[in-house]
Amino acid sequence: MGLYEDHVLPHLIHLTMRGTRFVPYRRRLLGRAVGRVVEIGVGSGINLPFYPAGVAEIVGIDPHPKLLGMAARNAAAAPVRVVGGSAESIPLEDESVDTVVTTWTLCSIPNVEKALGEMRRVLKPGGRLLFVEHGLAPDERVRRWQVRMTPLWKRVSGGCHLDRPIAGLVAGAGFEVTQMETAYMPGPRALTFMYEGCGRRGLAVR
Repeated sequence: MGLYEDHVLPHLIHLTMRGTRFVPYRRRLLGRAVGRVVEIGVGSGINLPFYPAGVAEIVGIDPHPKLLGMAARNAAAAPVRVVGGSAESIPLEDESVDTVVTTWTLCSIPNVEKALGEMRRVLKPGGRLLFVEHGLAPDERVRRWQVRMTPLWKRVSGGCHLDRPIAGLVAGAGFEVTQMETAYMPGPRALTFMYEGCGRRGLAVR
């Protein structure tokens, strides 16, 4: 990592993602978390205050040391611990968690298919993946812009892809998508097509 990635980008991510327009998504999604939870890409810990009081444990995973340090300072609740690690190799046992959470994270994981397989691995049978992500839009004109912009966008945003087909990726990893809402959030359309939903761990990868 360079100076930008080490010291500038973490603060830009934190300032951007703490915006009030993300709060309704966080409240809806995180209110559904139960049991032992692993949050992939915990970042600076912005989600932590939104979890229900009844969750047994929250394990926040992130590969970026600076963001992980910020999350540790925000982890005031007793059942929260933060762990350095990669989504492609989650440092948890098979079938050991009840809920996996990703919020605006799948866009920036280098090998997203492998990461989703890891999420499925650590979930108990019947466990749930709760996600809210931005990704590939349904409108052809917007999709063309997303594809054009992604190579440059990745370089300035920590590897974020604008054009990932989130619904297809989740289903393709062996999750039964039990709920899905899609819509544009206010803002530039290439950046703001949202997928919000729930995938249940199936018995076999399709």
